[in-house]
Amino acid sequence: MWSDKESKIDFLNFNEAAESIKDLITEKELMPISVGVFGDWGAGKSTILELTKASLETDEQEYIQVHFDAWTFQGYDDAKAALLETIASTLVKKAADDKNLSAKAKEFAGRIDKIRLMGLLMDGGAALAGIPTIGGIQKIMGLFSGGDDGELDVDDVKGAVDGAKDVAKKNKGLIKDKKSFSPPKEIKEFRKAYSDLLKEFDKPLIVYVDNLDRCSPFNAISTLEAIRLFLFLPNTAFVIAADEDMIRLAVPEYHKGASQRHQTDYLDKLIQIPVHVPRPGVLEIRAYLMMLTAQDHGVTDAQLETIRCALEESLRLSWKQPQITIDELLQDHAIEKHSELRSKFVVAEQLAPLLAESTNINGNPRIVKRLLNQVKMRKKTAHRRGMQLDEKTITKLVIFERCLGTQATNKLYELIDKEKGFPKVLAELENSEVEFDEIKLPEEWKLDLAFIDKWSKLPPMFTEMDLTPAAYLSRESIPMGAVNAVMSGAAQKLVEDLMKQKVRVSGVNSTAITTTPKEEYMSVMDGLIENFKLIGDWTERPTGIYGAVLLAKQDDKCCLSLLTFLKSLPRQRWLNPILKELEGTK
Repeated sequence: MWSDKESKIDFLNFNEAAESIKDLITEKELMPISVGVFGDWGAGKSTILELTKASLETDEQEYIQVHFDAWTFQGYDDAKAALLETIASTLVKKAADDKNLSAKAKEFAGRIDKIRLMGLLMDGGAALAGIPTIGGIQKIMGLFSGGDDGELDVDDVKGAVDGAKDVAKKNKGLIKDKKSFSPPKEIKEFRKAYSDLLKEFDKPLIVYVDNLDRCSPFNAISTLEAIRLFLFLPNTAFVIAADEDMIRLAVPEYHKGASQRHQTDYLDKLIQIPVHVPRPGVLEIRAYLMMLTAQDHGVTDAQLETIRCALEESLRLSWKQPQITIDELLQDHAIEKHSELRSKFVVAEQLAPLLAESTNINGNPRIVKRLLNQVKMRKKTAHRRGMQLDEKTITKLVIFERCLGTQATNKLYELIDKEKGFPKVLAELENSEVEFDEIKLPEEWKLDLAFIDKWSKLPPMFTEMDLTPAAYLSRESIPMGAVNAVMSGAAQKLVEDLMKQKVRVSGVNSTAITTTPKEEYMSVMDGLIENFKLIGDWTERPTGIYGAVLLAKQDDKCCLSLLTFLKSLPRQRWLNPILKELEGTK
């Protein structure tokens, strides 16, 4: 099994991206700087942050590195304070051995309480205090950057400050001396204390902000707002990993009344240099699978690193020379069960094109890893039950489930049951003498003919294999959705939101669909259909059906899947126009 978290070992040649980020944040002339690492769920953003951090640890220049996992503080009331306190606590620890430096670090940390109060005012009490959500917050937060010339324009934020004072009066005890409370003064002194402290350290501070796209929209933006405290201060770099579209959609959740222009410009103003995570192709997924396989096989750390370096070098030079072969990769290695590992590498090489090119996987590293973990889990279950099933058979079926969805998979297992473990259609697909176009495929399988053709040629061949045990094993996973087990949080949220849709048109859900990775669409549609199967009475149009139609109109495979399900229902008057609409879409 493989852990579903960021890796400190580069399996996908992400070192190139990490080195580019390192070049940016170690250039003194560019400080202070903010770098955005943008990519979809599971694309590898966290791994790139880890690789960057590890690279800096070996640098001659010493750095103070802070890792802030925004999701860890998801349940906290004040995300701004969580980031400030994480930075402050790191600086206090780094200064512990120097009495003078330690005093300054503690003095800086002591200012967090007052800044925290301001955070509570802006996040929790703005509405109660009568502070305009956009105007008040932006004017106070504008102080964080010190204005264009670094000076604080107090008159410009007088209304917001007065509102802050009103709330401060209502919260006696949060500040010992409320008369001395002055937001502009506190922010200016906070920034000065930080600048003096960094100057004393004489080391750059690098802050990595991760997992913003796992947070609620409000907390994600609140964390980014806190970063503005430091953006124009010396010797500081922020490296922020995020789903770009998710952040843009989160802006109006935080800044009520934000215009479309504000949503578009928000990240552009906060992030100086964007770095986009490259989507892995066939060669990268081949290398990724081989690395995961070698790791699972139990090769030594030294052997794993040699294999990794060889694969990395091959990827870097792939523009001018053929990829490294399996035998070249394994030569001169005294690996235990060498032939067994070679056989596993051959399978990895055969799987790579399907996993990289299938629209429901698209080479997403997290999806690939979760699929392999499902294979491992099923293999262990089969072993406990005495089933003679190998990983190749289980893997082939798991890929079918992910790429064609629940209905197509149920049809496969229905054919296995009906034809006593030997479906005729599989024998025809595997017969090189039978033309693919001449084979009568089930309607549910016509979602992706190119995938069916490639999948049928993937070993092992099923023609003479009794698939009854494999179908039995796999079917146990499908009710809970073997597909949904690898669904992102955003996709699960989309299922929930679409199921609540009561009207034909929803701008919010339309936007949510377009910002969800397309490789997740079939998983979402499967989730919707699983919910619909719980409905007993179809005489009335159920809530969520328009949500499903909205998704179906965005993707042909989803459209065919929904059509197949709806046609299996008792015909109702309300259903006819929906069927006609979907048939005109596909």
